[in-house]
Amino acid sequence: MAESPFIPLIEVWRGAIIESIHSGCVAVVDADGQLLASAGDPEHVTFLRSSSKPMQAIPLIEAGGAELFDLNDAEIAIICSSHNGSAEHVRLITALQARLGLREDQMLCGTHMPGDPQEALRLTLAGESPNQRHHNCSGKHTGMLAYAKMRGLPLENYVNPQHPIQQTILQVMADMCGVQTTGVIVGIDGCSVPVFGMSMRQAAYGYARLADPRALSPQRSAACRKITKAMIAQPEMVAGTARFDTRLMQAASGKLVCKSGAEGYFAVGVLPDALAPGSPGIGITMKIADGALGRRGGKPSHAPPDDGDLDHRGLPLAALAVLRQMGILSAAELNSLAAFDQRRLHNWRHLVVGEVRANFTLQKYHP
Repeated sequence: MAESPFIPLIEVWRGAIIESIHSGCVAVVDADGQLLASAGDPEHVTFLRSSSKPMQAIPLIEAGGAELFDLNDAEIAIICSSHNGSAEHVRLITALQARLGLREDQMLCGTHMPGDPQEALRLTLAGESPNQRHHNCSGKHTGMLAYAKMRGLPLENYVNPQHPIQQTILQVMADMCGVQTTGVIVGIDGCSVPVFGMSMRQAAYGYARLADPRALSPQRSAACRKITKAMIAQPEMVAGTARFDTRLMQAASGKLVCKSGAEGYFAVGVLPDALAPGSPGIGITMKIADGALGRRGGKPSHAPPDDGDLDHRGLPLAALAVLRQMGILSAAELNSLAAFDQRRLHNWRHLVVGEVRANFTLQKYHP
């Protein structure tokens, strides 16, 4: 039997014994492509899922879409988002599509109930069904439609992997991550657009260059800086109130961007100079082997405190453990994220019955 690419990362304790373990792998790479640290196999190949979104937005921004369509930070951020489908998210998508001359029925992402509990309750009480603007990927789809429109390409079936905009996105993803397009495994995501599979190390390199694009062309460097600036300025548009992505970017005070993906994927781009003057950008990718399944958008008020769903049980703890071990967040910044860090388990009577904790050490390769 082949050796597993995963190692235990998160322990779930009930009383005096470990009841469950979440395994995974981590890669930490700098903008020069140097592997700085890992846990498990950094060459493990898997799909980035929605962690691809900031890089999927590069072609639109690089081609001048921000200037042509007068996109502000909130609009760029929501194009990179997996948002909660809150009333504010839907309002922003609706206004942006109106300005771009796009319609909701031109999107091909499908529908689901919004993760935002207030908007979900409003729809239920009103007897309404969600539309595609509530979909957590509606910002990405709006950006793809805008990019097709600015290139004078057909809007129909813009999600097809052979559509010219998807071919351009594939090329940009490959370029950012230092691989050939033939080395990228292409699948279909939950929202019907192409999704990209590559090694954890390659994807981390892409995030390092997103955060530190100094070696890229002037046009691409400017596009990356616009995207990271927008995500840092408008983190609630990237995810939503109380979501881990949002809270981490708020706590980090401009040091990093981050983007979660389905099935337990998470990516971080640490900006240059964040660790020390002159330090390069760093990319971090991690994958929770069991998919870190949970409900998007936080837990409802009736859920017990130990349902493990401060976004997804295990993933935030693993991410914070990596950031702590790499010295990226200060003690004060980590303290502000205590709700996502080592956590007590409570039962339905709110009694403490155990805790969830990270328990792994990164293997470091360079000082």
